[in-house]
Amino acid sequence: MTARAWMDEGTALFLSTLDDLSDDDLDAPSALPGWTRKHLVAHVHYNAEALRRLVSWAATGVENRMYAGPEQRNAEIEAGALLPAARLREMAHASAAALAADMDALPEAAWGNPVVTALGRTVPAAETPWMRTREVSIHAVDLAAGASFADLPQEVNAAIAADALATHAARGHAADLAAWLTGRADRAPAVGSWI
Repeated sequence: MTARAWMDEGTALFLSTLDDLSDDDLDAPSALPGWTRKHLVAHVHYNAEALRRLVSWAATGVENRMYAGPEQRNAEIEAGALLPAARLREMAHASAAALAADMDALPEAAWGNPVVTALGRTVPAAETPWMRTREVSIHAVDLAAGASFADLPQEVNAAIAADALATHAARGHAADLAAWLTGRADRAPAVGSWI
């Protein structure tokens, strides 16, 4: 299965989990400290819009960053969390569909064009479906409404684990992780947040 198919599957899981929640449920805490479910839905919506900017960049060659900076990202999430639940739900559905349509319209040759992630990495546009897959898949679980990592395809879980492992190892936890993953340590090291 390709990252684009994974993205569609993760999006479906996120949106179906969201749709199973009542408007009042969205005011409850998510699994992320300090964020309600509304914060999480706002983040997923604005992430789709940010990735649409990268797809536009790949298509046109005109630089179009995900965010002007972390302040923009944070302000969008906070403002989004104050919106009525029905509006936020509608936005999440619309932006997910728009991102999929933008990707479907991107010419094959443009997938190799470089874009820059919010973390400052230059990557080919072909990485954007995987970037979105991570967001919708993990945040479906973070809605704390019944979805779990067991609901994700084995390949997606393996890829998420590999990404997280590479990030944590690069931050200086490689020895502790190697010891734990090879059964040479009794417990997992405390590595902190991933992204």
